Amino acid sequence: MADTIDIAKLTKKERLDLIGELWDSLAPEDVSLTPAQEAELARRMVTFEADVQGAMSWDEVEVELNKRR
Repeated sequence: MADTIDIAKLTKKERLDLIGELWDSLAPEDVSLTPAQEAELARRMVTFEADVQGAMSWDEVEVELNKRR
C-alpha cells in the first residue's frame, strides 16, 4: 500500500509544490474548460496576437525594473 501524506503537516511551500506536481501530472486532455473559460482564453489570445509586436521580453522587463530602483 502506498504511503499517505498528512497535508496538514506540510509547510505552505510544500503544499504549493504538491499542487504544482499534481497539476503537472495532468495531460492537457485531462483538463476541460467551461464555455466561458474557452471564450475568455480566445479573447485573450486575440489581444495577445494583436499586441505581440509591443511585447517586452523578460530581460527587457528586468532591465526596466532595475532602472527604477
